[in-house]
Amino acid sequence: MKMSLLSLLFMLAASINSTSHADAQAPAPERRANGDEHVHVVNTFRFEVAAPMASVAPLFGPEAERSWAGPHWDPSFFYPSPGRDVEGAVFRVKRGQLDSLWVNTRFDVPGGRMQYVYVVPDHVATVIDVRVTALGASRTSVEVTYARTALNASANDEVRQLGVNDRDSGPQWQHGVEHALGLAAR
Repeated sequence: MKMSLLSLLFMLAASINSTSHADAQAPAPERRANGDEHVHVVNTFRFEVAAPMASVAPLFGPEAERSWAGPHWDPSFFYPSPGRDVEGAVFRVKRGQLDSLWVNTRFDVPGGRMQYVYVVPDHVATVIDVRVTALGASRTSVEVTYARTALNASANDEVRQLGVNDRDSGPQWQHGVEHALGLAAR
């Protein structure tokens, strides 16, 4: 029986909430009944920003992320319309030939939790979990965990490489966030 895309998205979101946030996890591929292996990788990075949490946390919404993520980040919203940073937002992001469908499954700015699930159909499913924590009045910690699953065995190598890239993305994210806050030059 085929699982609906929405069911898959919410199952992936639930699975990352029950997964520990250890760095650079690389479990063995799972073998399916048809013999295909589907790689699943989980990687976490952390960084700190010299700014209050109330300034940092809102930057992890899809609209606000435009201010720091670069020109490749251009979400096209299905809901809400016009697009804004809310839990339940549904949008598309195109990057080259890839077309991904995103759902914001959690957007709790005061609690410092944001989560996104996106799927490139028949290719890769990804959960991105962001945890923002105040470290006093003027310093904030950001922890980002990516969990990626190949939906097609031909995507296994790409998922492995994306996992390496995810693990090493902290400095880029930190620089972008600091730039958006006026703390760093581009």
